[in-house]
Amino acid sequence: MEIITTREFEDRYVRLPIIIQKRAEKQERLFCHNPFYPSLNTEKLEPKSKNVWSFRVDKSYRIIFRFVDSKTVLFLTIGRHDWVYRLKF
Repeated sequence: MEIITTREFEDRYVRLPIIIQKRAEKQERLFCHNPFYPSLNTEKLEPKSKNVWSFRVDKSYRIIFRFVDSKTVLFLTIGRHDWVYRLKF
């Protein structure tokens, strides 16, 4: 799986605590092997017509993304659960 990132994702990622960055890297490796691995809790967000998904970094942080095609995903942003679920894409 190829992962491409937005400038927003990159900017927010570098401002995360190092421990969250390391957890995100671990979850990203799982995601590359299987985007629907159970511990990722991958889910399609509302409204479903926007084709925006999230997966769990840990209990507080999520990565928001879109499937570009069957082999590529675009990471849109990363942040705390409550913040990312309020965003409108």
